[in-house]
Amino acid sequence: MDRTCGSCQLCCKLLPVKELAKPSNKRCCYQKHHAGCTIYPDRPPSCRLWSCQWLTNPDTATMRRPDRCHYVIDPIPDFVRYRPEDGIGDEYVMAVVQIWIDPDFPDAHHDPGLRAFLERLADKKNMAALIRTNERDAFSLFAPAITGAGWIELTGLSEKEHTVAEIHEMLFEASHD
Repeated sequence: MDRTCGSCQLCCKLLPVKELAKPSNKRCCYQKHHAGCTIYPDRPPSCRLWSCQWLTNPDTATMRRPDRCHYVIDPIPDFVRYRPEDGIGDEYVMAVVQIWIDPDFPDAHHDPGLRAFLERLADKKNMAALIRTNERDAFSLFAPAITGAGWIELTGLSEKEHTVAEIHEMLFEASHD
């Protein structure tokens, strides 16, 4: 894929950066309009590891640039835990792709390009989406390929963003037990 960030700097606003004590939804103090990151060569590890899916993932080929669709797709999956509503049965853990939504555009997750991407992801990998509005608040979004019906949103989730170690343990180590 031959894409560049251009003037898009949405990840620098939406994503939290622990090393800089930067919360989500606040512009990074090192971000300069039309100049990008002023500490790019010395940026913290979490910024170095993060890579916009719009730039790198061929499955996003028909999607608009993040600053135009008002969300970024995180390359690092996360997971959610579900318990049956009736309380009977075991907890279920499901891998999710994280979508960070600009809080100024709370309905951005209705973007047809994103919905098509999530449908393909559900079909190929049985993954749902976690629509994040910050580090703690999110809702799960299940594509028809998972539900067998329409799109389903499960709200009321207040599970924090998990660490890489927690994600690895839940999604990789647990699958090998």
